Amino acid sequence: MVSADRLLAFAGMALLLIVIPGPSVLFVIGRALAHGRRAALTTVVGNTLGCYVLILAVAFGLGSLVERSLLLFTALKLAGAAYLVHLGVKAWRQRGALQAEFAAERGTAKGGLRTLWEGFAVGVANPKTMVFFAAVLPQFVDRERGGAAGQMLLLGLVFNLIAMACDSVWGLAAGAARAWFARSPRRLSAVGGAGGLAMIGLGVTVAASGRAD
Repeated sequence: MVSADRLLAFAGMALLLIVIPGPSVLFVIGRALAHGRRAALTTVVGNTLGCYVLILAVAFGLGSLVERSLLLFTALKLAGAAYLVHLGVKAWRQRGALQAEFAAERGTAKGGLRTLWEGFAVGVANPKTMVFFAAVLPQFVDRERGGAAGQMLLLGLVFNLIAMACDSVWGLAAGAARAWFARSPRRLSAVGGAGGLAMIGLGVTVAASGRAD
């Protein structure tokens, strides 16, 4: 078990990193603007589950493999970037239908397994997150207490809970702003297109980013 002081130190560091908007926040905001608060929150849950899969991989050794292999890192990075661009293009093409979708979702459950899967796919296809966890989690493990994998899983859970809370706030705020845009079909179409462009830009940024080596 992780000692209380290490757990608090990690939680403080995680909070400082998470409150600064990053790729996951931009993705959630894009989904909120394009599809509303419910879809944004579903995306947050999916993204969190995908991120925890990376934590499992780090805790049981795959993280170090990705960290050492430039080929594997690049392949995963490009796959994640391509998926983001795909979602962005899709949102851009469907921007004109957002007014009808907004009206329809008042009486139907928006979100669902497809939205959850999309969030999960983006969360799990992020090798930078895996490398981050591979570099940071071991620093807060108390080797003398044993059970290093279990300690990393606990630390990762703390990180994900903080991230899920913060990302949800961003999603709810963006979803509330979308309600104002929905009063005008032109405004809603513009914000839906902006959300799509944001996801495309995020995908291009992920693809263009590199590693120190």
